[in-house]
Amino acid sequence: MQLHNYFRSSTSFRVRIALAIKGLSYDYIPVHLVKGEHKNPAYVERIGDAMVPTLVTDEGAALSQSMAIVEYLDEMHPTPALLPDTPLARARVRALAQTVGCDIHPIANLRVLKYLVHDLKVDEEAKNAWYRHWVRNGLEVFERQLALLGKERAAQGLAPSMLCWGDTPTLADCCLVPQIFNAQRFKVSLDDLPLTMAAFDACMALPAFQQAQPSACPDNEA
Repeated sequence: MQLHNYFRSSTSFRVRIALAIKGLSYDYIPVHLVKGEHKNPAYVERIGDAMVPTLVTDEGAALSQSMAIVEYLDEMHPTPALLPDTPLARARVRALAQTVGCDIHPIANLRVLKYLVHDLKVDEEAKNAWYRHWVRNGLEVFERQLALLGKERAAQGLAPSMLCWGDTPTLADCCLVPQIFNAQRFKVSLDDLPLTMAAFDACMALPAFQQAQPSACPDNEA
């Protein structure tokens, strides 16, 4: 397999985590977003949406969109599973993942921030205020979701989880950790998010998350 990705891209980071959890080897193909390499006509023609990540399977199929890629990997390599066994638990995990993937990330990613600066002429301070507001707002929602899930698990007689759900990493953890990395880079306040940050810390104690982090990537820029 090949993974076309950028070390700092949170969506790419999600896929790297999933690949590491499953112990899958792949060729790392850097695509520099800031330099615009994702707009190369040959790359765009291959995947259609001019974004990262793109996973090219051993059969040559090019897959885009990180959430779809992670679920594809989970179906093709079901152990260890990134989604729980029951429909309800899977829905809970997907809801957490989509809080990041649908509510937080899309309005605070690189192309949105570039549009604010280059097209709407927003200054750097206002751009960063935009980012911090929406990321913090989304993480507060994530925290409330984790609190409700904790109560639900307790009512079912299940032990508390230090991760987003259960005792092993899930799709939700694959989404949360990269978002926290980005939040830290933009100096978003992470105070008063005890459950969210406990899940983050528990994930980062695991080898798969350490192997996938930006500083471990071959195209990392200090």
